[in-house]
Amino acid sequence: MQKSILFIGLVLMMTGTMQLKAQYDKSDSSFRRRFVGSSVFLLGNLSKVNPPNFVQLNIGYRITGKDVITLEPKTWKYAWPNGIHPFFNKSYGTQEEKFPGYIREYGLSVAYQRFFWQGLYAELNVMPAWQIFANDDGNKIDNGFQIFNTYRCGYHIKLFKDRFFIQTSVAITHRAYHTTMPDGFKQLDDKWPKFILGEPGFHFGFNF
Repeated sequence: MQKSILFIGLVLMMTGTMQLKAQYDKSDSSFRRRFVGSSVFLLGNLSKVNPPNFVQLNIGYRITGKDVITLEPKTWKYAWPNGIHPFFNKSYGTQEEKFPGYIREYGLSVAYQRFFWQGLYAELNVMPAWQIFANDDGNKIDNGFQIFNTYRCGYHIKLFKDRFFIQTSVAITHRAYHTTMPDGFKQLDDKWPKFILGEPGFHFGFNF
């Protein structure tokens, strides 16, 4: 985890030295309006311990040079409460805070980005998600639903004549609503806040 944080920090520092016109000119109609992409956190699937089986596809459209909307179908599983920061809280990954099983989620995010200066942007991401609660043997024990919001601030970097791009960011995540969890899950989840501050993000994409 520490190596991941260091890597993201180095990328953020590099963006400050790159001579790139990262913002799209709102008066220029020639820029590529459509893009597809994903998140570098796909690499978490390579973990030998509790891999999240994470899948995400970003499908985006630039309404103007400063306004972007994206649809993000995604799925993953997790075995610790969402209120525990996975990078900065030592309780994440401990046996004491582990659910008696795991949660598999299927969500569809709708994200709106607004560019302010150069490549600097703010984003509101709202995701309704269907939940499946399973025990340690992988057997389903209940269903659930939640609305998971992400409030993000980041930087957009054009690469290879705007054919590709990367976005580094820091976010606040917010579990705005969720149905009642089954026993064993609820008691652990109730111990932790509905917000997480300072969650890193690293997205990439292909423009067309």
